[in-house]
Amino acid sequence: MKISINKVLTELVKYPHKINHIYFANQNINVPLHAYQVDFPRIEIILEGEQQIQWAENNGEVVQQNLLTYDLLYITPNSWNKPIWQQPVTTLSILFGKQQIGLSLLHWDGKQLIPYGQINAPRRGPRIGTFIIQAISELTWQNQLVKQSQTAYFLIQGLLSNTLDLLNVKVETASKTTSLFEAIRQYIDTHFREDVTRDFLANMFYISPNYLSHLFQREGNIGLNEYLNQIRLEYAKSLLKNYDLNVKEIALASGFKDSNYFCRVFRKQTERTPTEYRRQYHSKLS
Repeated sequence: MKISINKVLTELVKYPHKINHIYFANQNINVPLHAYQVDFPRIEIILEGEQQIQWAENNGEVVQQNLLTYDLLYITPNSWNKPIWQQPVTTLSILFGKQQIGLSLLHWDGKQLIPYGQINAPRRGPRIGTFIIQAISELTWQNQLVKQSQTAYFLIQGLLSNTLDLLNVKVETASKTTSLFEAIRQYIDTHFREDVTRDFLANMFYISPNYLSHLFQREGNIGLNEYLNQIRLEYAKSLLKNYDLNVKEIALASGFKDSNYFCRVFRKQTERTPTEYRRQYHSKLS
């Protein structure tokens, strides 16, 4: 099934009252396992169905809210959210990276995530989007009740409109392959805990699996699986330091399906087992 991301965004901008409720995640404390947390702002919009999502509000309180169709969650930089995949749902995710914006359509059919499409747009020209994001951040820093703020509502609408403008502008870039590589890497950096495979990514970005492998070797001087393992291992290290989970739980939480494979890769990189790594880390603290 193919859905036009451009068409979805156009309708949201043309008919702004489609957005029902806007919520804000703006805290980086009490981060649970399997939560999404990156250093750039994000937007999650429910397009079909409903979804339970956890996040922390400005006062540090962790909330779990059932988002319905056309509800929107804005996540400030370094803040976290944790979607709970239960009922079928279709979502639009917008990631506002420093160099480009990535938009992803995902569908959860009750058993697995299915990519419906992904596009990206370079953040070029006037810094309108940057200033809108700064204004939203100012509201949250000043402890404004952003859920009840008309200003916050119109800022979000302006950010969606600016994103659509960037998608519709044909910008000549020095290298389309570099832009594609950065978009895929940005997606991996956010979704590495999920079942991200070569075939999944190729389908998401409308390229062949072989070309995807070639792209990583050419643009990143690293294999796709090697990059995935690298990101997952760094996350696993943080879990070993901060959570009292067994090795199998650490492996699964980091995106590894097989704990034995995780242990082999971990030992190859660190020359220690996960258990030894944890023990040595805590011995230095005592």
